[in-house]
This record gives sequence, C-alpha cells and structure tokens, in this order.
Amino acid sequence: MADEKKKLTLHQAAEDGTAKIVREKIGDVQTITAAPGAAPEVKTTAADQDELKEKVIATLQTVFDPEIPLNVYDLGLIYRLTIDAANGVKVEMTLTAPGCPVAGDIVAEVKRKIEALPEVPRAEIELVWDPPWSRDRLSEAARLELGM
Repeated sequence: MADEKKKLTLHQAAEDGTAKIVREKIGDVQTITAAPGAAPEVKTTAADQDELKEKVIATLQTVFDPEIPLNVYDLGLIYRLTIDAANGVKVEMTLTAPGCPVAGDIVAEVKRKIEALPEVPRAEIELVWDPPWSRDRLSEAARLELGM
C-alpha cells in the first residue's frame, strides 16, 4: 500500500510539477519522468533526419531486382520515402511490372533491410502501381549501367 501511494505521488509530481514537495516528503528522487508506460520522447533534428534518409537510400541501393542487375533505388522503383519524428520510415514503391513473380520477396527485403538500421524502429512498405513505372524513372547511374 505504501509503495502504491509512493508511485502515485511520484506520478502526480511528474504531472503537476510538485517534485520538490515530493522529495521533501519521501526523500530525494533522482529523476521523475513521464507517466509509467509512456513512450520516451524522441528528439531528432533536421540534420539527423537527413543523415538517416541517406542511410536508408544507401540501404535501398543494396536491394536488387532479380531480372535487371540494378538496385531498386536507381531503377526508380522508390516513389516516396518519408521519415517521421520517431524515425519510423515509410516507403512507397513500385515494381517494373505488376505481374512480377518475386514482388513479395522484394518488398519483404526492403522492409527487413530498413528495419535492420539501428535508428529505425519500424518500416512500412507500400506497393503502389500508380503511376506505372517507366524507363524515364531510371537514375543517371542506371542509364549508364544499361548503356542508355
């Protein structure tokens, strides 16, 4: 009972700013944080986000289309890449053809590799078909590789 009251008092102190009074009543408290179970606040800067985006792009460049010897990024299969404040990554991507027999494998590999980055808690990969992929989406590096 006393422990529950102590926890409740600490929780209340964190919410209403009376930590000093609580310290006087129950002893020194090293840290009073947010409510138990609350997710820690993630503070990222624009520079951190830019750096993470570059890491994600480098990771995408390690995923290759099995039919074309190019990575999904330089092929232009990545339509949108967003990173939220908690470093969650969302990718909208397509494939060169809707009937691609390894579509699930490529999408799963993209997700697995992005989530392997220590800074990324989760990745969401959405396969889209609009607009359809065309050769116009190839990067300059991909065009050189294919001799175009």
